[in-house]
Amino acid sequence: MTEQLSADDWIKQGLKTLAGSGFTALKADPLAKAMGVSRGSFYWHFADLGAFHAAILKRWREIAAEQIIADVEAGGGEPLTALLRRSFGARLDLERAVRNWAAFDTAAQAAVRAIDRRRIDYIETLLAMRGLAPAMAQARAQILYWTFLGFALSGTPVTAARLQRLLDEILRMVSV
Repeated sequence: MTEQLSADDWIKQGLKTLAGSGFTALKADPLAKAMGVSRGSFYWHFADLGAFHAAILKRWREIAAEQIIADVEAGGGEPLTALLRRSFGARLDLERAVRNWAAFDTAAQAAVRAIDRRRIDYIETLLAMRGLAPAMAQARAQILYWTFLGFALSGTPVTAARLQRLLDEILRMVSV
């Protein structure tokens, strides 16, 4: 590479590597080789591997929750429907990789717990906006989220038509 890499370049490569090869591949030397630069470039941007891992987890939280929520809110349609279509229709390799990482690392565990809480709270808000009582919105938000996690972690491919039928059924199940 002829241009100087930014911390963002390293984070993007880290997310790609994490999704494709898992958390054990998040090391300076292999990442530098993949990017065609020296290991010194890595350490120019990150004090150590822990700082890089923290940056990766922070970015994951941004793209896996905040960015999705912002897109749903800006979309103008029915937010719960949009959220379900977006979440269930996404490639979930990164989701599975981070959750696998969390089985071995306390920082990743904390990131997963935080994103789980953020997502459930958002779903609960959307259900409350549809008129569900607080206790019902809370229970259904948890059930919806468990449904998403089961889907995400299964990795089972589903045709677009079948996914649409499943999402329609999920929406019927959580309706008032």
